[in-house]
Amino acid sequence: MIGSILPPWVVAVDTFDDHDAMLFPAEEEVISRSVETRRKEFATARMCARQAMGLLGLPPQPLLPGLRGEPQWPRGFVGSITHCAGYRGAVVSPGSDTITIGIDAEPNEPLSNGVLDAVSLAEERKALRALAVDHPEVSWDRLLFSAKESVYKAWFPLAKRWLDFEDAILTFNPVLGAFSARLLVTGPHVGGQQLTGFTGKYMARDGLILTAIVMASSTASRRHRPMLRRPVPQPVRA
Repeated sequence: MIGSILPPWVVAVDTFDDHDAMLFPAEEEVISRSVETRRKEFATARMCARQAMGLLGLPPQPLLPGLRGEPQWPRGFVGSITHCAGYRGAVVSPGSDTITIGIDAEPNEPLSNGVLDAVSLAEERKALRALAVDHPEVSWDRLLFSAKESVYKAWFPLAKRWLDFEDAILTFNPVLGAFSARLLVTGPHVGGQQLTGFTGKYMARDGLILTAIVMASSTASRRHRPMLRRPVPQPVRA
């Protein structure tokens, strides 16, 4: 599902179900104190990630959380994992094609009371009210939250520091299913230029909101490998 908002060189695997996926011992240790529902979503998301990695020729291997809980991908590869009620997904790309990736999935439902004010700027809330009039089928507050999660996931591997919700201002283009994020803090230098923001895609379908940011390398557009189709998820035996 999420593959439809990604460029063709990014491999995506997702599922709507939990699977009895095997974990590596180091991963089992990370999740050992969690409740069963958390363990299942962790394991299923890792299963998706390993299948995506396998499509790129990588053998099964552990994906341990990093400094802020982000999965640590094999050297030379970048990716992102997401999970919400009823959905698990992972995307992976060679680092030669992609500088950073951030994805997020959320239910297409309004945020709880008070959350929008905590994660948005006044200018964003004004824009969301206008969008809701013309496109009431989308929970725009939830979409904003999801897009900001994708921004953070794309930001952190580059900056290695926290980014608050109010540190980026987002705008949406419902015609293109796209969004842009302008950073309100000083970004790191990427490829000799200072990072000032991100662009991304979104979709709202089947009760879900999905957002994705892919920052392509200068060579990605020339490579353009054919889209790899998503396989039917199967348990991965570590």
